[in-house]
Amino acid sequence: MAKLSKRQEYLSTLEERKYSVSEAIQFLKSGPKTNFEESVDVSINLGIDASKSDQTVRSATSLPAGTGKTCKVAVFAEAEQAKEALESGADAVGMEDLAEKIKKGEDDFDVVIATPATMKIVSPLGRKLGPKGTMPNPKTGTVTKDIGKAVRNAKAGQIRYRADKSGIVHGRIGDLSYSSEQIQQNIETLLVDIKRNKPASSKGIFIQKLSLSSTMGAGIELDICLLYTSPSPRDLSTALMPSSA
Repeated sequence: MAKLSKRQEYLSTLEERKYSVSEAIQFLKSGPKTNFEESVDVSINLGIDASKSDQTVRSATSLPAGTGKTCKVAVFAEAEQAKEALESGADAVGMEDLAEKIKKGEDDFDVVIATPATMKIVSPLGRKLGPKGTMPNPKTGTVTKDIGKAVRNAKAGQIRYRADKSGIVHGRIGDLSYSSEQIQQNIETLLVDIKRNKPASSKGIFIQKLSLSSTMGAGIELDICLLYTSPSPRDLSTALMPSSA
């Protein structure tokens, strides 16, 4: 019988049960060490029919501990708003010149923000930005007149999310170096925001399953109910409970 690798041995110790956040983080940290900082990612199964346009779940929220990722931000703005973007930490600011760079493939930006007035320049970039999930959209706060706030939020660790075709929200909520408390705070904050954006036509239990994983680790299902017993400063008692409405 072939000898198991260290990673295979590690994965074989994962129990078939639901974990608390602290247990999940402890398990992920106990895995074989890598020569890079692993991210911690969450997958949230929602009770929606993603094929229906009225059950789209998409928004953005700032996480208390940030995402652990340095965010590169591009902004379409001019005059005073362009100045505000630069002062707030934007990595690139422009109009037609920025659009040309993106068309040429120079679009290694994590977030693209635009003022409403510049959308006539941004809209034709949909084929470039859309597949990467960086097309500015009012629902994620990336089409706005308050450019300074949008840039600061992106730089501070804002997560932008959208349920995929299977009704699952995926997102990075930290690094493996984060404490279990930081990860839990980030998860709770994200759940509050997702719950706030529940489609009116969605029936039954909205938050159906929650899994945590690291870059090289296994997917670990979390016990959602345990999150409700440790509320953040926000009132999670009503915001997070599964709805049957």
